[in-house]
Amino acid sequence: MTTNSNPLLQDWDTPHQLPPFDLIRAEHFAPAFTALFAEHLAEIDAIAADPAAPTFANTAAAFDAAGARLSRAELLFENLTLSETNSELQAVERDMAPALAAHSSKVSMHAGFFARLDALYAQRQSLELNEEQRRLLARLHLDFVRTGAQLQGADRDRFAVIVSRIAELSTQFSQNVLADESEFRLTLKDEADLAGLPDFLRDAAQSAGKERGVDGYVITLSRSLVVPFLTYSTRRDLRESAWRAWVSRGEHAGRENAPLAKEILALRLEKANLLGYKNFADYALADRMAGTPDAVYQLLEQVWEPAKQSCAQERAQLVEAARKLGEAQDIQAWDWRYLAEKVRVAKYDLDDAEVKPYFSLDNMLRAVFDCANRLFGLTFAERTDVPLYHPDVRLFEVSRDGQLIGLFLSDNFARASKRSGAWMNIFRSQSRNGATVLPIVINNNNFAKASSGETLLSFDDVTTLFHEFGHGLHGLLSNVTYNRLAGTNVPQDYVELPSQLLENWALVPEVLERHARHLQTGAVIPADLVARIRASRTFNQGYETVRYTASTLIDLALHQRTDAQGVDIAEFEAAERIRLGVPPEAGMNHRLPHFGHIFSDEYYAAGYYVYMWAEVLEAEAFDAFEEAGSAFDPALAEKLYRYIYSAGDSREQGLAFRTFRGREPQATPMLRKRGLIAA
Repeated sequence: MTTNSNPLLQDWDTPHQLPPFDLIRAEHFAPAFTALFAEHLAEIDAIAADPAAPTFANTAAAFDAAGARLSRAELLFENLTLSETNSELQAVERDMAPALAAHSSKVSMHAGFFARLDALYAQRQSLELNEEQRRLLARLHLDFVRTGAQLQGADRDRFAVIVSRIAELSTQFSQNVLADESEFRLTLKDEADLAGLPDFLRDAAQSAGKERGVDGYVITLSRSLVVPFLTYSTRRDLRESAWRAWVSRGEHAGRENAPLAKEILALRLEKANLLGYKNFADYALADRMAGTPDAVYQLLEQVWEPAKQSCAQERAQLVEAARKLGEAQDIQAWDWRYLAEKVRVAKYDLDDAEVKPYFSLDNMLRAVFDCANRLFGLTFAERTDVPLYHPDVRLFEVSRDGQLIGLFLSDNFARASKRSGAWMNIFRSQSRNGATVLPIVINNNNFAKASSGETLLSFDDVTTLFHEFGHGLHGLLSNVTYNRLAGTNVPQDYVELPSQLLENWALVPEVLERHARHLQTGAVIPADLVARIRASRTFNQGYETVRYTASTLIDLALHQRTDAQGVDIAEFEAAERIRLGVPPEAGMNHRLPHFGHIFSDEYYAAGYYVYMWAEVLEAEAFDAFEEAGSAFDPALAEKLYRYIYSAGDSREQGLAFRTFRGREPQATPMLRKRGLIAA
């Protein structure tokens, strides 16, 4: 394949240089990567061979600008394999994962370039650099040190082998989970199988069946289908079938993830040891806000026992509900959501059938856009004339003060070709290093698509939409010079702050009055219904907090182990659940065989705690708006933009947050918000 025939190696003559999705095929990626690896290494070689003494411009800034075409192809490939994959792309992904990792190792261990960077870093105190330049120099130097640049000889070679092998194993781990999710279907054959299911869930199940060529109703392992099914189905036997399939992902014959995870853990430990760390958790947290595992445990200790106590009280309520319904009182994991919904309806007079007509997906998209406008002055103009990678995807041009600042792609529906969950990603990062580059940001959700008419969201779905849009804003509002410091390139225990913070605006009265309108009548959501939604926010939080914190504690303990051969994750998980006292009917958010956060890559490894760490920050941050008396206070919104949403990694995050809030964050607002202490 020649350069002229491969769109990945050509300039993209498309609106805003979006990827030409309609021209790109799986077979384009391998030859493109081969050429782009060479191109990127040639750029690094040229920087290293510069006869001039190292300066910030010819070394740090030059490195930051290098590899733009490779990054463009990598981000496109990553997004397609997550959002619209197929067997051809998955084959390329398996082949390319070690090759991409090997290239990354060649760059991070480039002796010539690191010698220049190291010399420049040694002079940093005498260099006349601004805050962002100092930050870039420090971050690049640390990046290189943490990826083996100071290793020598056999250790250096071994480190590169480890990185490549982990990438290969992590790719297979992800593909196994996706295969299990895509393969499972619970077909509901008659009215008896549909018992208890509200109309919106029947509609979504019918849509899932249609997508899979089934003339009827299908429950898949998409969270937007399986969780409502576990919540509403009166068929205990079918709930058990769905639950067992959901929690056994990554354990099916021919796709067992346990041996992959064991090898990943052994390799991570070896990698950490090579860099001088006792275990992988110490290595991972050294470059996060928390700093050490002990700091995380100090937070989790405030949560774990109160959460278990709350969960036990909630279980007692479920037993009483089961007794009144004449159902089995030996509460099992597949019963919890079903009985909790009965208690919730009775306690708050609230069910999704009443709530969802006020939360259509289109209205909620308008709501998040409106919040972005009122807080940050953004406007969103849809383009429908540009080919995208799937008909479900929508494209918006984003402007601020009349000037285009980026592009936003919204991909909201579950499908077999798409990873489960919800996430934000980028096709292009913002920067001004040599040229002004506008970001291209994407939000992915997995809502169950209505078979006809508008898709309606539960309030949990609305919260997810706001959450991911908060990540999206973090990418869109990025206003830095250097690519390495842009957008969400921040420590993992800070990256969830912008997303979790925006969730608060989903219940702001002004937002609801404008956008939470009944699908048929157009009536504004009644104040008493909003009050019931608000009152129910702490309901079942013992269960939810136990599930999250159990996953967090087990993740951290797993990565503090020093087993040179790795560990059997099934045995470890079972033992830890007993040691911690995890209620079996509650369980964990993610069992280890399908815990993609920590095994599909290293981003959240030894770091699932980051959601709660960031929750401490976001509860404090929103308290500032409540103290100001307005969720759209202009002065606070400007500080929010300057110090959190636009700053990226251009300033130290602890200082940035203290500057915004005016004090150190405390856990009390988070504990109060979860209902774990009195309001």
